[in-house]
Amino acid sequence: MDGTAKVLIVDDEKITLKNLVHAMKKEGYEVVGTNNSANAIKYIDEQEFDVVLTDIRMDKVDGMQILKKCRELYPDAAVVMMTGYATIQSATGAIKQGAHDYIAKPFKLDEVRKVIREAIEKVKLKKENSQLREQIEQYEGKVKIITQDTNMQRVLDTARQIAPTDCNVLISGESGTGKELFARYIHINSKRADGPFFAVNCGAFTEELLTNELFGHEKGAFTGANSMKNGLIEMASGGTLLLDEITEMPPSMQVKLLRVIQEKEVLRLGATKPISVDVRFVAATNRDIHDEIKTGRFRQDLYFRLNVVSLRVPPLSERKDDIPLLGYYFLKKYSALMKKNIRDISQDVIAILMNYDFPGNVRELENIMERGVALTNSEKMEIAHLPDDLKELSIRTFRKKEGKIPSLEEQETAYINWVLKEVGGNRTVAAQVLGIDRVSLWRKLKKYGFEESP
Repeated sequence: MDGTAKVLIVDDEKITLKNLVHAMKKEGYEVVGTNNSANAIKYIDEQEFDVVLTDIRMDKVDGMQILKKCRELYPDAAVVMMTGYATIQSATGAIKQGAHDYIAKPFKLDEVRKVIREAIEKVKLKKENSQLREQIEQYEGKVKIITQDTNMQRVLDTARQIAPTDCNVLISGESGTGKELFARYIHINSKRADGPFFAVNCGAFTEELLTNELFGHEKGAFTGANSMKNGLIEMASGGTLLLDEITEMPPSMQVKLLRVIQEKEVLRLGATKPISVDVRFVAATNRDIHDEIKTGRFRQDLYFRLNVVSLRVPPLSERKDDIPLLGYYFLKKYSALMKKNIRDISQDVIAILMNYDFPGNVRELENIMERGVALTNSEKMEIAHLPDDLKELSIRTFRKKEGKIPSLEEQETAYINWVLKEVGGNRTVAAQVLGIDRVSLWRKLKKYGFEESP
C-alpha cells in the first residue's frame, strides 16, 4: 500500500467521533470523520478508504449499509464495526457479511488503535497480493517464476542479468525447486529466445541411449539404424540445451561433451565429419557437485566449462512466504483448466501448508493444489481437500511432546490459549473467533484455570 493509510470514521456521537479522529490522526493516518451516515456513503462513492470505522446503529443509514457499500466498491478495504453490548449479535452478523472486526462500546483508545493497525496491515497484504496476482496474469503464456522471497529474488536477478549473454550456466537445487523453469527463463530472456530449447535428463538413459539422444547417428551406424538421426546437441544449435541431472552423465560421455563445448562441433555416431554447432548449455543437478568432483565421478574441467555462472535455487522450506502466493497461483491455474470457480483457500489450509516441510518442493505443492482443485466443489478450498498426511498435521500440532494424543479438554485448552495469543488477549474477539459468547468463554477460562487479565 503506497502512501499514508486513509481512514473513514462514522459515528453519530459527536464526542466519540472527535476523540477517534484525533487519536487516528496522531497515529499518522489520513482521517475523514463524519457524524452523518448519509454523508459517509457520499465519501465512499467519491474516494477509496483503506479502513472504515463505523457505528452499527445510526439514523438514516446504518453501519450494515455502509459495510455493503464498501464491499461493493472496495472489496480490499477493511470495515470495523463499533457496537454497544446490546448489539453484539449484530456485530457478529456483520463479520459474516465481510466486516474485518468489531469493537464493543465503551472501548479504550488503545484497543481501537490496535484493531485499526491490524486492519491496515491486512489491507496492505491484500493489495500486495492483488498486485502480485496482476503480475502473474501479465506473464500468461511466458515462463513464470513466482516469488516474493528475498533470496529467490536475488537468484532471479542474477538469471535476468546473465540471460542476454551466451555464457553457460550451472543450476543447483533440490528436486522440484524449479531448475528447469530457471533454464527456460534464461532461454526466453536471451537473444536465443527465437531459437530451440531442448531438455534431456542425463539420468533417464543408459550410456548408449544417452549417446544416441545427444549426438545422433548416421544411417547404418549400428544394427537397426535404418535412417539418419539428428542428436539434441545438433537440434539445439541456435538455441539452448538443458542437461538435467548432469552429475548422472557417465564419465565417457563427459569427455565427449567437453569436446563439444570446446570445439563447438558435434560428431554423429558413424560419421567421419563433425558438424558445427552454436549451443548454449545450461546444466542442472540436485547433488553437491563438489563432492562428485572429489570422488572422481565428475570431471573438474567439464565443471569449469559449465559453471561460468552458478545459480542455487532455494528449497521451498527456505522461502515459506512464497507458499500462499504459489498456492493461489496454482489454484487459479487449475481452476481455469478444470473450468471451476474456486476463488479462495481457507486460512486453515494456508496454516497447514506453512507448517509443512515440502520435501518435494514446489512440484509437491503444485500436486497438492491440483488435487485440491479437483476435489473442491465450492468457491473455497478447505482442509477436507488436502491429502491425508497433511490433514494429520492439524492433529499432530496438538500432540503432546511424548507423542500421546491429547484429550478433548487438553486440545480445547491449547486451542483457546492459541486463539487468545493470536488476538492479543482480546476476549471479545477471541469469543467471536471461537464462535461462542463472552459468558461461555469466561466459563471455559475459569474451568481450565486461566489467569484473570489485569
